[in-house]
Order: sequence, then C-alpha cells, then structure tokens
Amino acid sequence: MDYLQLAGKEVLVVGLANKKSVAYHVGRALEQAGAIPVWVVRTKERKQDVAKLTGERDVYVCDVRHEDQVEALARDLARDHPLLAGLVHSIAFADYSEGPKPFHATSKRAFLEAVDVSCFSLTGLANAVKELLDPDASVVTISISTTTMAAENYGFMAPAKAALDSTVVFLAKSFSAFSRVRFNAVRAGLLKTSSSAGIPGYLDSYLFAEEATLRKSGLATREVADTVLFLLSPRSSGINAQGLVVDAGMGVNYFDRELVRKATSTSE
Repeated sequence: MDYLQLAGKEVLVVGLANKKSVAYHVGRALEQAGAIPVWVVRTKERKQDVAKLTGERDVYVCDVRHEDQVEALARDLARDHPLLAGLVHSIAFADYSEGPKPFHATSKRAFLEAVDVSCFSLTGLANAVKELLDPDASVVTISISTTTMAAENYGFMAPAKAALDSTVVFLAKSFSAFSRVRFNAVRAGLLKTSSSAGIPGYLDSYLFAEEATLRKSGLATREVADTVLFLLSPRSSGINAQGLVVDAGMGVNYFDRELVRKATSTSE
C-alpha cells in the first residue's frame, strides 16, 4: 500500500555526506516508500566516498557556493530528471576552526559563509530547478528546533538557521504566484551527525538535550527523516510555509525536576 503516495516519484536530495547524514536517512526512507532519490554531493571525492550508499542511483556534484555549479546541476537534471516531486535541502556549514568565540567576535567572513551555504543555497537551488518541479512538489529543508536560545557553542550558525526559517516562508509565498509548490522546514533537535561533531562542546550539549527530552532518550536521525518524508508526501498537502519542530519534547522540558535538581545541587 502506497500510503504516502510517493512510489515512483523522483526527489532531489542535496547534502549527502555519509551514513550519519540526515540526507542519507531521507534517501533510505524514500527508497522504502518506493520513491527514487536523486543525490547531490559537494565534491567528486565525496561522490566516490558515498558510492556504496547510493548504489545505482544518479549522483551529481555541486558546491552550492558557486553559482555556475548550481546552474550546471540544473542543466544536468533537466536532461536526466525533468520532473521532480520534491527537493530536500540538507546543507549547513559553519567554520569553527578558530575555536569558540563570543558571538560579538564572529568574523564577517565566517558569518556570511554560513548564511550563504546554510541559507541562501535553498533559494539558489529552488530557483535553479523551479521549471523541473511538479506543480504540486514539496521542498523541505533541515533547520534547528529553536533559533532564539543563545547556545554559545553553536554561535553564529543559529542566526543563519533563523534566516533559513524565514526564507522558507518567503519562498512559499513567492512560488505561490505560479505553482502549488510547498516549502517547509523540519526543525530538528540535537542529532548525532558528523557535521554536529565539529561544533565545539557539542557532546555535552547533546547529553543535556537527551536528558531534557520527555522520554529521556535522544532524537534519532531516522525520526527526522520520517518527518521529512511526510512533508514530501501529498498527505501533508495542507502544510506550507511552516517549521515543524521534531525534538522529542525537549523544548518544553527544561524545568524538569531532575534537571533542576542537578543544576542547583552543590557538590560535597
């Protein structure tokens, strides 16, 4: 039974890096639903690295920082995959190589690069493939559960994700002038991914987030992918210009009795 109504449909999945990637779990879920993931990776080297994960499916190379590569991707897709039922944007980058800094010390270069890769790339890709998208296609990006909590180690990436959340709304409005294409974000809690491992102090934040969930168990990447699949499906046709929080209840549980006790108790 094709409950999600995705069987046979082609979906562009951008941002595959490895087996821990949200993009990988989305592609795997698409396969299980009978859909066809069309992969996009950042470099030729990465294409070779993920060959065992992608199998016989088409894999394209595109570094979204370069407009000529985005344009070339659109041309290749028009030739090989002229009708896309969806686009999954699972790209984020922040240069933390200089180590933790207070937010006011963020360099202009690092901030703008994070916004370019993590946010503007959604606009650039959507515009490039707009003629290939089915009139009822669904575009889904991966954001974070909250951008208004000042997580110091996450730093300037949170404002970039805030811009991404707003971009979703404006793209939904903009595309509504000529199509019924929907734009939504899955606003995920903390995950065990390779990219998150590069965030200073992330492990401590993850362990705290795990305790803060209502179930006392961390969010699984598969759970995020399943939500993406629902938003790609016609079953979610009434959802547009939204950010769907998937955090296992973390955001409502910071005053959990045990968390408060641990934070306020003094060591002997």
